[in-house]
Amino acid sequence: MVDRVERSGVFCWNRKPLKVKALSTLLYYSGLSYRVVAGVLRGFARFSHESVLLWFRRLRKAFPKPKRKCRSLVAVDETKLKLRGEHLFVWAAIDTKTKEVLACRVSWTRNIMQAEAFLRKVLETCTKKPLILVDKGPWYPEALRTLGLKWRHVTFGMRNRIERWFGTLKARTKRFHNNFPNNPTIKSAKTYIETFDTRCNALPKTKT
Repeated sequence: MVDRVERSGVFCWNRKPLKVKALSTLLYYSGLSYRVVAGVLRGFARFSHESVLLWFRRLRKAFPKPKRKCRSLVAVDETKLKLRGEHLFVWAAIDTKTKEVLACRVSWTRNIMQAEAFLRKVLETCTKKPLILVDKGPWYPEALRTLGLKWRHVTFGMRNRIERWFGTLKARTKRFHNNFPNNPTIKSAKTYIETFDTRCNALPKTKT
């Protein structure tokens, strides 16, 4: 991971060791808060908790996005988080074979238009139209028909991977009660989700 971060050049000024930056983002991804991470690594280097946030956000540029290729099965879903006390919807799609998170989207509403916009983003990673696995959300069928996509309603089984991804996301956001802190904007929430997504794709995939 450190070698990949170094090659990416996302950290132009290396006043702190790259290993410390990489380890701090890994610890934060694992569930520790910015302040706790800064405290745990104080013996290696002194830095503020704001630095951990900055390094975490920059990390998303260190790893490549999923390549555009032929994909057979893609599971999609959405969940609720909060931003300034208001419900926010996070959409995500996972290739059930490669386990890659293909796309994510953050929106204030959950409807057919948002579903179609999200599915278009998913298709940017596909050379051919895959079979889409969905739950029974009423916003999906019309959006899928508009894009000429075939779909299947699946509650368990092949959709378990995306359920686990949302479970991991909720486990991380639980530390701030699933409500983005520090007067955030929808843009900063989107940055957080995209960085989480990128870091998740960079981890070794386990066989299931």
